[in-house]
Amino acid sequence: MTGRILAQNRRKPRLHSSYNVSYNYCMQLKVRRIGNAYGVLLPKQVIDRLKLVEGSQLTLIDTEDGVRLSPYDADFNAQLEAFRTTESKHRNSYRELAK
Repeated sequence: MTGRILAQNRRKPRLHSSYNVSYNYCMQLKVRRIGNAYGVLLPKQVIDRLKLVEGSQLTLIDTEDGVRLSPYDADFNAQLEAFRTTESKHRNSYRELAK
C-alpha cells in the first residue's frame, strides 16, 4: 500500500506551483515622480520576499533581459570594487582563467 501512495505522489506535477510563483511576481508597476527624481512603489509581497525595511539599500543590475533588483550586499560590492581596481592590470590573467 505504501508503495502505491509513493508512486502516486511522484506523478503529481510540480510545474503548477513554480508557474504560479513566477506568475505572481510578474506585475505592472507605475513610474511616479518623487521630488526631483522618479521611482516605483514596490508591492508588499516584494518587500516581504526581499526582507526589506524602510531605509534598506538595493542593488540594481542591468541585464540583457531588463533590470534585476536585489538587497544590497556590502561584501559583494567590496569584492566587485577590488576586481575593478585590478582588472586593467591583470586583464590577460583573467582571460586565461576564464578559459
